[in-house]
Amino acid sequence: MLLDAMKNSELKKGDYHPFYEPYIATLGDVELIEILKRQLDNFPLFISSIPEDKLHYAYSAGKWTIAEVLVHVLDTERVFQYRALRFARNDKTPLPGFDQDMFVVESNAESFTKEELIENYRAIRKSTIALFEKLSDETLKRVGIASDAKMSVAALGFICCGHQRHHRNILREKYLKD
Repeated sequence: MLLDAMKNSELKKGDYHPFYEPYIATLGDVELIEILKRQLDNFPLFISSIPEDKLHYAYSAGKWTIAEVLVHVLDTERVFQYRALRFARNDKTPLPGFDQDMFVVESNAESFTKEELIENYRAIRKSTIALFEKLSDETLKRVGIASDAKMSVAALGFICCGHQRHHRNILREKYLKD
């Protein structure tokens, strides 16, 4: 049976490293496919609302620009989606972490327009939805090892959503508060 109504409150201890708890907590109690789809509609609106002259702004020396934060959100969803695919297919190979700072340096984020960021986001999120929509209850509960920690397939989906919301909140509070 395919499951499209799993809630993050159904995640169990050991489904993810405690580091990710704040991301999941930002979501409230939500269904996975519903939040994936809701964000597909509303995150592009958020990106569109960013003033063009702020796209390459960093609120402090050494901090990422808004464009770098947004590309980081895209890259992280790609990595977590890949992890979910591997674990969903019952691959028991432990997966390494990734250096988010190196990814940002190598991302060429400053060359992205808002339209390109939105287009990339929509493509990535639609792919994430397509993956998770077809996973059974049993598959969503599968656990693999990533970055030396246990992660369930379902947790990876919720973390994608929570990570996006976390960074949207940071952008609002530290970059766009004027």
